Order: sequence, then C-alpha cells, then structure tokens
Amino acid sequence: MARLAYSLLLYLITPLIGLRLLWRGRKQPEYLRNLGERYGFYRQPAPAKLIWVHAVSVGETRAAQPLIEGLQARWPDHRILLTGMTPTGRAAGLEVYGDKVIQAYLPYDYPGAVRRFCRHFSPAFGVLMETEIWPNLLAGAQVCGVPVVLANARLSARSARGYGRVSALVGPAFASLAGVAAQTAGDAGRLAALGARQVEVCGNLKFDVSPPADRIALGQAWRAAIGKRPVWLAASTRDGEEALLLEAWRRAAVPDALLVLVPRHPQRFDAVAALLAQEGWRFSRRSDGLPAPDTQVWLGDSMGEMVAYYTLADLAFVGGSLLPLGGQNLIEAAACGCPVLVGPHTFNFQQATEDAIASGAARRVDGPEMLNATVGTLFRAKTELAAMQVAARQFASAHQGATDRTLALIERWMGRAAR
Repeated sequence: MARLAYSLLLYLITPLIGLRLLWRGRKQPEYLRNLGERYGFYRQPAPAKLIWVHAVSVGETRAAQPLIEGLQARWPDHRILLTGMTPTGRAAGLEVYGDKVIQAYLPYDYPGAVRRFCRHFSPAFGVLMETEIWPNLLAGAQVCGVPVVLANARLSARSARGYGRVSALVGPAFASLAGVAAQTAGDAGRLAALGARQVEVCGNLKFDVSPPADRIALGQAWRAAIGKRPVWLAASTRDGEEALLLEAWRRAAVPDALLVLVPRHPQRFDAVAALLAQEGWRFSRRSDGLPAPDTQVWLGDSMGEMVAYYTLADLAFVGGSLLPLGGQNLIEAAACGCPVLVGPHTFNFQQATEDAIASGAARRVDGPEMLNATVGTLFRAKTELAAMQVAARQFASAHQGATDRTLALIERWMGRAAR
C-alpha cells in the first residue's frame, strides 16, 4: 500500500516534473534531449549480454571508473550500460568511457517506466552507486529477475533518519537488494537497520580513481605560467558560499595571492561572474584563458578539470561545507597532493573527512573568517603546508583497495546471474 500511494503521488506530480525539466532546460538545453528515456522509451538496441551500472551524476560517474573497468575485465563478453540522471553526468561518462559503455538515462520511478527499462535492456544484474534507492525500480527489477547490488554505499545519520520515517515504503526496497558493499562500518550499520541484507564493508571506491595524467599536466602548465604566486582554490562551492568567502577574503587577503573559484554547478558560472563584477573584484574566467598577474580571482568556468585545479593550487577549500549542505568529496584533492580545508558541515562525507583530518591532510574551520585566516597562516608557514601536502598523498594511498574488495563480493553474489 505504501508503494501504491507513492506511485499515485508520482503520477499526480507528473506535470510539475515536466515543468521542472523545461525550467532547467532554459539554462541547460541538454535536459530536453533524450526525453523519452526518462519515461522508459529507448531507441538504441540492447546487446544480448549486459551489466547495468547506475551513477546518478558526475561524482558517481567518475567514482565508478575502477569498478566498471573491473566488471569489464571479469565479464568481457558483457557490455556495460551506464545510466544516470543529469546531462553533466552523461557528459562525464562520455569523457571518461567514450564508446566503451552504452549510456542512457534511468527512467523516473514510475512502475510502467521501470518495467519498460528492465524489459528493453534485460541486464544480467545491476549495480547502483552510493545510495540510489528507488522503490519502484527495485521492485520492478525483482519482478523481472534482475538482481541488484548497492556499491560504494553510504548513508549519513541524517539520511537514515529520513528513510526511517518512511520505512514502510523503503524497507522492502532495501531488503530486495542482493547485497550491499558499504564504505564504512557506520554506513553498514545504518543500511542494515533499514532492512538491507548481506551488507559488507569494502571502503570507498573514490580512493582507487587515479587522477588523469593529462589533467595533472594541465595543472602543472598553469602553475608554470602563473609563477610563484600563492594559489588557493575554493572548489565545488554552492549557492551562498561564494558571497561569504569573498566578503571574508577581502578583509584577510594575502598579498599577491590568487583565489581560484570553481562553483559546483555549471549553470551558476554566469551568476558567480556577475557577483564578482558587482563587488569590484579583478577577475577573469578560465574560458578566456590564464589569469593576468593582477587578477585577484580566477573563475573556473570549465567542466572536467578539477584535477588540474587541485594540481595548480597550494591549498584547497572543499565547498558545500560552510553552509549546512553536507560537503563535497575531498578524496580527489588528496590524490593530487593538495591539502584541504573544510567547513563545519561535512555529514555527507563524514568518515572520509574525519580520517583526512586525523591524518593531517585536512583541517576544519568554523566559518569564512577562520577559513581565510587559516589560508593566510598556512601560506606563511610553508613547512606546515608542505607537511599537509605529504600527508594528503599518504592519506589517499593508504585507503585504496575498495575496488578489488567490491568486485570480489559482486562476483560471489552475481557469478551465476552473469553467465
């Protein structure tokens, strides 16, 4: 009955979903392409043998790379179907995998759309990245005989409380999973409490993603062109954070330092540029070339170059953490040897953040004033900054191995399904 009520609600809000797509399509026309796929209608033919991996957006798409490569090595006669929900995730999939995978949008969680998806592609099994729990999707997969596992699974205490309030709806979905490879013991406990079975701790796949060599080379070229100026990066900032950062930075600016500001969402690039112009900053955009010697802020209005930004920077703040948004992933920064500062709100990546702080690769600040004071302190204390850079690389390498552990579990759980 809970899933029936949920489905009826979905059908009732269908016009609102369509309007949201149109609204987002105003700034990102890609949202209006391949619309049929969002309702379970696919033009591309499906190969006879297929393994399905779902990665909702950019971060999950990139994190899935070692896992997808491992699946291809273990089941070479199967093609990989990579599904997502956003155009940026789809673009990242094309960049990372090219034609090595088939890409499509996962349909919205309508019962009919899910059935059409399962019947069209008929995958041997599915792998959902992180915490993509959709009641009708998992029920439909079960009816169609498609076992599904949850990989790189994470669930914050806040999210677990939210799921707990609708346990009648999500409990059967968690219970239907063929297995769960959790990032941490805390994640495993929360997932099991919600009904998931066969939950094992495997670690975080993002530690196994190697920074692309061409992006590292690009960052090194930027560094050579910019010279010895101190460079700090505000990475993956969210709406409202830029104004806080800039206000504090104006009062605590380090002479000659360059702030590289990279908003998380590309549709906000122009809005952040307008903010910089309104406040009188001397700024330039990545899309216009390298910053001039007197540039105060370089706006990173590009996609797929975060590794280059981390390679360029002496120090990075990882956004989404000044405001109560849960933070963003700091593992990529550590893999590039870039020390990290985070704000008080990191509940989406709690374990990785706490481990990074404990290792000396990261520090926590309580707000924009402390953030900018810490940037200034570390730029003056070069020995401390160098020690953090070494700790960052050690932290990243020490936590590798999740891919092999996850693949071993999937092979154990799905060996027969993928014959």
